Amino acid sequence: MDTPSIPPPPVRLRDLAIGERPQERLERHGPAALSEIELLALLLRKGTRTHDVLAIAQRMLADAGSLDGLLRWTEADLRRIPGVGRVKAAQLVTVLEIARRVRNGASSAEPVFRDGAQVFAHFEMLARGLSVEKFWVLCLNRKNRLVRLHEATSGTASSSLVHPREVFREAIRLGASAVICVHNHPSGDPAPSSADIQVTRQLREASRAVDIDLLDHVVVGQKSTDPTGRGYYSFRDAGLL
Repeated sequence: MDTPSIPPPPVRLRDLAIGERPQERLERHGPAALSEIELLALLLRKGTRTHDVLAIAQRMLADAGSLDGLLRWTEADLRRIPGVGRVKAAQLVTVLEIARRVRNGASSAEPVFRDGAQVFAHFEMLARGLSVEKFWVLCLNRKNRLVRLHEATSGTASSSLVHPREVFREAIRLGASAVICVHNHPSGDPAPSSADIQVTRQLREASRAVDIDLLDHVVVGQKSTDPTGRGYYSFRDAGLL
């Protein structure tokens, strides 16, 4: 029977030659040359008397599994790491939120949305990193090209409430011709709840009142937990819009 390997102890900052420390390597070679642990260590800036900054960074990456996994962490998750206090956790969670928004932000060539599959492709990675429900509104022009992506609400772990005025306020201000509503199910199963169906009916009636087309309402989940294998539910595809 093989003996399980024991991971090597983390390298401590004090054990590195000055020229091999992350800050100096960053200045000489640029950020692309740094390892993920070194990049995290630079965000942390320094450790504590009992926890070396490189060891803290290594523990964070090991527990998260990857940088992508780290994007799902909350401030509470960060504070469970020895050596990460309240102030450092607040700084890190801010950086992680910025990174997630940049990663999932709209490109300079604004996309065109014509069906639920395109909506899912745009939101799949964003929704995968969320533990609460969020409700977005895609404000579109006459050619279904994105004018602006607006986050209408951010809910709790079990629900996301939205009112038609929160959906259409920004669309009216922008002079949008149509909207597509999108929200995620943290469980990964995109099957609509009774509340989702009720909200969609309310939005359909409101869209007629303000003369802005509601093209679709897409519920985003994950392919791996969707019985249909698609990873999303489209109210238009289901004939409910």
